[in-house]
This record gives sequence, structure tokens and C-alpha cells, in this order.
Amino acid sequence: MHIESTKVIDENRQGEATVIETAANSGSKKLYVESYGCAMNFSDSEVVASIMAKGGYATTRNLDEADVILINTCSIRENAETRVRTRLGDLKQKKKDKPELIVGILGCMAERLKKTLLEEEKLVDLVAGPDAYRDLLNLVEEVGTGQKAVNVLLSRDETYADISPVRLDLGGVSSFVSITRGCDNMCSFCVVPFTRGRERSRDPKTIIEECEDLFAKGYREVTLLGQNVDSYRWNLTSKGEIKDVEIPTTNFSQLMEMVALVSPDLRVRFSTSHPKDMTDDVLHVMAKYENICSNIHLPVQSGNSKVLERMNRGYSREWYMNRIDSIKKIVPDCGISTDMITGFCEETDEEHAETLTLMDYVEYDFAYMYKYSERPKTLAERRFTDDIPEEIKGKRLSEIVEKQRAHSHINNKKQVGNIYKVLIEGFSKKSQEFMCGRNGRNAMVVFPIGNFEKGNYVLVKINDCTSATLLGEVIEVCKPVEKN
Repeated sequence: MHIESTKVIDENRQGEATVIETAANSGSKKLYVESYGCAMNFSDSEVVASIMAKGGYATTRNLDEADVILINTCSIRENAETRVRTRLGDLKQKKKDKPELIVGILGCMAERLKKTLLEEEKLVDLVAGPDAYRDLLNLVEEVGTGQKAVNVLLSRDETYADISPVRLDLGGVSSFVSITRGCDNMCSFCVVPFTRGRERSRDPKTIIEECEDLFAKGYREVTLLGQNVDSYRWNLTSKGEIKDVEIPTTNFSQLMEMVALVSPDLRVRFSTSHPKDMTDDVLHVMAKYENICSNIHLPVQSGNSKVLERMNRGYSREWYMNRIDSIKKIVPDCGISTDMITGFCEETDEEHAETLTLMDYVEYDFAYMYKYSERPKTLAERRFTDDIPEEIKGKRLSEIVEKQRAHSHINNKKQVGNIYKVLIEGFSKKSQEFMCGRNGRNAMVVFPIGNFEKGNYVLVKINDCTSATLLGEVIEVCKPVEKN
């Protein structure tokens, strides 16, 4: 079977872009996909590739041979939108040389800027929102008749649960599995509720089937994805009421246990948690299963309760600290990462200082850190003034970054001398003489090559570290665990 590959750009949340080599079965027509933003967008791109494959489109890494180019976008930060606009400008020039080329924009930015991109700036031929991917082939056909095509309708039910995603990282060991879509939290700085719609959970049966299929295909790690995984609920209302007595109910802790039981050799991660919804039952399930990674991404955004109230986060500094205390008590040696926004509306020096003291309290392993940038249509835009000068935002961000760098190094030093089970992801980026993988805390581990390969589990003794990486040596290759 001939394999073509495509390029997906996954913008990490600090504004950089990395190239991920991907693959899918060949076909007579070629699809080129670029994905910007979060892991959810990357997962959505795999759903898009599957839908387009049914219409005879094979993904390709060669932009010049593409018949259709789809850009999967993010509106979370202004920088992401700026980069996408620049890319669309480049593609507009390309269409002059190849008039039959179809360029489309997908995702959050598509929903938010549909009229501007399609009609005013004429940068794209089609626009499809996050809930309209099933309509893509129809939209492409409509463009073929000389029309502009758009579908940005949001849905209360769409989860794409029945679609088997085309895995865009053939030969990979880790994959994303979407468990919810949309968000009911109305954080004042965030556009997600307006671009991805109301929250809905996917049928747990289809989630387990997808995880089983991934394991059978050689994947050894899944990350359960949602805007807020802790609020996953199947056959339950937001108030905890049963919708249909004939159907079993499932909450997030129960779902995570079901996934862990697929195989002891299938490592389980999840992202993202919301502090107001994280309960101890999730932590107890994590502690119960060795293959559920001891790592939690728990965005705090600010360490000050008044700022958190303006952000409409639904918890206080004290509540967040209580959740941290429970994590450290129930899941010892758990890696904790976070998101932080500096310079939010009306933030004082004293409020900023409380973020720094919270960082000292938690000592995060890792953090995504940003200056606040106002996003159109958000509650913050309507209620507050973006009144913190850029110079002060930058100064405060520098203080946060410097402190986090120190905490990351401290946490890595604490792991020196320990032995960790590591899933090998491939060769180190810096040298073909070393391989790398992550331990359960999600720390990157680098070690010399040996008699093992990508996808193996190995026990690695940590001998040294940098602020970003653990350095060690393999002491044992783990044998597959027999399922009970």
C-alpha cells in the first residue's frame, strides 16, 4: 500500500510551531491539512482527514500537489490568529498559479471571522466551524460550482463519536481521544464557549472502542481530551440528574477507570482539568492504576481571588490550594502543570504578587505563561477595560517565567537518583545516539540508544538533569504485562 504523508503544524501554547510528520492512505485527490493551536485541534484534524477520505481524498505533505488545503485554526490568542492570516495570505498568492485549488479554514477562528475571511478579505473558499465537519465534502462540491461555501452552525449533540479518525502520525506511540466537545464555563477571557458551543459528552462505549483499536494498532498511550474533562458526564445532566434510567451513567473517574482497564500496557493521560470540578474520586482512580500517569494539568490563571472572580473562574485561591493539597496527598509524586495569565484587567501589583506566592506554594513542574490579550466577543471585552500597559504585562510575565524556570529545575533535581518507567517516543531531537520518552510525571527523559525501540517501555535511572530534561540510563526493558 502506498502511503502519502501530510504536514500538521501544532502550535504549542507558548506561540512556537512544530512540524509533525503524518500519514494516511493514498487516493486520487490530495488533501493538505495544517493544524494550529491546542491538542483538540490536532484531534479534530484526524476526524477531518477521515471524513475527506470517504470522498476519495488522501492526505499529502506536498503542498504543491494538494487539491484542497484546510487550515484548522485557533482563536484563543491574538498571536495564533495573526500567524494564520499570514499563512492564508501566502496561500492566496498560490491560488493565482493554481486557480482550481480550494483553500478552506476550519475551527474556532473560522467560526469567529467567517464573514471577514470569506467575503471581505477573500482569503478562503470555504469556512467550516468545529461542528460542521460532516458537511465538508458538500462544501467542497459547492465551491466546485463557483460558489463560496460556509457552515458554522453549532450543535448541542455533535461529538463525531461514530467516526474513526485517520491517525495522522502513522507509527506513533501516543494519540489523542476526544471525550467531550464545547464548554459551559464562561471564563471572561475565553472565546471557546462562543466558537465551540455548549458542552456535550461522548458515548463511553465509542471511547473505549477507539482506545482498544489504538492499542491493537500499536499505540501505547492515549490522552483523553476535553475543554474540561472533569465535567464529563454520560446520561447525566449538569445537576447530576439521570436523563434515561435505561442507560448506565458514567462520570469522568469511571470513564478513566474503564480506559485504564483496556490494557495495563496502555498508558492513560488526560487534559484539561478545571479546578472547580476536580474531585477526589478522580485522584483515587489515578492512585489505583499504575498505567494512569501521575500528571495533572490544572490551570490556575491567577493566584489572587479577586482576579479569579473577574475572570469568572468559579473558584478562589483557597479552593485551588485545597485541590493541590489533595493531589499531593492522594497521588504522591504527581507532576503538576498549569496555565497563567499575567496583566489581566485591573490587576494590581499586590494581586500579581499573590500569583508568585501561589507558584511557591505549588512548585509546578511546568507552566504555560502568557500576557493577557483581549479577545473579541468575550465577557472581559464587554465588562472590563484592558488597562494594564504592555510594559507592565511584560515585566510581570518575566517574573513568572523566571520563577517557573527555577521551580522546573528544582523538580527535575528531585527526580535525580530515581528509577522511572518511560515510554520511548523515538530519537532525541539533538542526537541520533540518544532516545527519549516521558515518565509518568510527563517529564522528558533522554538516554543512550540500546537494544530497544520506539514504543517499548523501559526502566530508566535518572543520573542528571537540566531545567527541562532528565538524563539517565536504561537499566531494564519492560516485558508486556499480561491482562487479567
